[in-house]
Amino acid sequence: MKVFLLGGTKDSINIIKHLKSNFDAEILTTTTTEYGARLAREGGSDETIARPLLKDEIKRIFIDGNYDILIDATHPFASHITQTSVSISRELKIPYIRFERPTTNLENIDTSHIRYVNSFDDAGKLIEKEFPQGNVLHFAGANTMKDIVKYVSVDRFYPRILKVEKSIEKCEELDIDPSHIIPMTGAATKAENIELIEKYSAKVIITKESGEIGGVIEKIEAASDKDVAVVMIQRPKIEMLKKSDIVNDLKELSEKIKSF
Repeated sequence: MKVFLLGGTKDSINIIKHLKSNFDAEILTTTTTEYGARLAREGGSDETIARPLLKDEIKRIFIDGNYDILIDATHPFASHITQTSVSISRELKIPYIRFERPTTNLENIDTSHIRYVNSFDDAGKLIEKEFPQGNVLHFAGANTMKDIVKYVSVDRFYPRILKVEKSIEKCEELDIDPSHIIPMTGAATKAENIELIEKYSAKVIITKESGEIGGVIEKIEAASDKDVAVVMIQRPKIEMLKKSDIVNDLKELSEKIKSF
């Protein structure tokens, strides 16, 4: 089985390991960064591509490589690539699976500090209007900073990012002081989040609704303990994506593959 995997997340590494352990799989993993590609190779991917791909490039690689299945394990907020991959699967009439981490179960969590918005632009506007004082911890990736600092001064903006070249360049373009950059090495614990809130005198945390694997619960609980607001960007909806395309765990992934 030849697998074309749209990756770049922790989920995609788990998928590579699972496919290698349970199927006779040859895997090509695409990511947008060399860092993501390195993790994919370490996870067992046979080949990697470390750059964003246009729709026609994906189609050509899929056809030329004679791949059997397209698995989309990109981030829940990478809506453009998911929309593109669904479109490709329909055009080429190929087996397609969207691996999507479940939304966060907040049933027993104090959610009183959460303010929900639909975009990062809306998040920036809300903070400008309702939280004009105090520092802001940005726990939502380097690619989303620009929409926030249109409304929030960089003097009180503290992003937690991967210390890779592209992310640092984005900070430089936005005139973010290097002393404000918080190195990220993975999802933080509740205690680590509390430490950051205290260290930077934060009044607001910005996060995506990226699922439990993204450390959302630990952010919410830390904010609740420290009486800090959480501005949470809700997941984008993909109109073309069918419920039957989606699996939420590795067991469901295996069952879906076997059904083709």
